[in-house]
Amino acid sequence: MTIADSEMETLPTQDIRAFAGSAVFDRTFDEGMALVEETARYLDGPGRDESRDLPRKAAMLYAGESMRVTTRLMQAASWLLVQRAVHEGEMSIDDASGERYRLGSKEICFGGREEGLDLLPLTLRDLLKRSDNLYRRIARLDDELFGVATRGAGVQAHFDRLQRSFGEGSA
Repeated sequence: MTIADSEMETLPTQDIRAFAGSAVFDRTFDEGMALVEETARYLDGPGRDESRDLPRKAAMLYAGESMRVTTRLMQAASWLLVQRAVHEGEMSIDDASGERYRLGSKEICFGGREEGLDLLPLTLRDLLKRSDNLYRRIARLDDELFGVATRGAGVQAHFDRLQRSFGEGSA
């Protein structure tokens, strides 16, 4: 199951705790954790067997792309768990908005190969597509929940400096 982009547009942006208690968050959390489990089962079982039968070039691609799907899902799961901790009062919003807890590894997770994917097992290709979709949705959430506040604070700081430089009465 995936969550439609139209649902993403209706997310509450003012209250992070409220978002983490929303039905959209619950569905995203459940989807993410289920995808982590499904991927782990595949990579430790059938995927391992399938990778042994691949030609050398495809085996190298398999190794790289299986690491990419794992990285995406670990980043997504970590982010989801942090938001749940905020909702449950186990972590402050200030801590959660710090760089340490933001969605990471974007250079790896947004990357991907277009050529040669047809050499990979169908199940891995499906997991790559689904993990990419999940990661991109969480990246949008991360930007919406935390990016706007960060950008807004920076802009406000510039306005404050300008106001101090030119004085309160100028404008």
